[in-house]
Amino acid sequence: MKKIVFLGLLIIFLPAVVFTQEKIEAPAWNVGDKWVFDREGPIEVIGCDNKCYSVKFSGGIFSKDVSGIAIFERSTLNVTYMLEKERRKKYVGFRKMILNFPLIPAKEWKDLYQVDEQGAWGGNVAVEYHETFRVLGEEKVDVRAGKFKAIKLEYTLQPKWRDSFGWLTGIESKALYWYSPEVKNFVKCQYEKEYTEARIKGKGTRENWELVSYELKK
Repeated sequence: MKKIVFLGLLIIFLPAVVFTQEKIEAPAWNVGDKWVFDREGPIEVIGCDNKCYSVKFSGGIFSKDVSGIAIFERSTLNVTYMLEKERRKKYVGFRKMILNFPLIPAKEWKDLYQVDEQGAWGGNVAVEYHETFRVLGEEKVDVRAGKFKAIKLEYTLQPKWRDSFGWLTGIESKALYWYSPEVKNFVKCQYEKEYTEARIKGKGTRENWELVSYELKK
């Protein structure tokens, strides 16, 4: 009897287990694919070849109030370049590796963004933003665009800067992202309280966002 009950429970929960254990490969985007968010975006694929995608964006995974055309590597969806007057410039900003396919359970990777920022007493300060990305698992999410199975990612950002005393470490910030294989993109982002993308508190705050609608071309 106990064996029968166990097998019944296994059948009930098997789909979720399979989903969380499988390797999620990079999606195939097509020209015209578009995602609209309530506070960020929209994001639209405007070109592609056998190595990369050209994506028109506004905000979203990039720095606040930034828009333009980004080049995504096809196999990983790492952001490699930005287009500036039709010329490619290497992208070195926040979250260029936020999507680092393939995604597997408990996968973790790191990156570093280096920039010179204005110091409190004038002059420039060398700042390093240390990024950590981690796959937390599967979660069902309900957003304005619908209900989806999603891969939950944790993003950690910690600034370090050099002054006359050496390197100082700032306050760590965290955000959560939900990626849906069905949608082929993020469906939700949630920033923790006090989240900031600047060395000076309050200058790099962000607002939560979620997917409102999307269109995938075939």
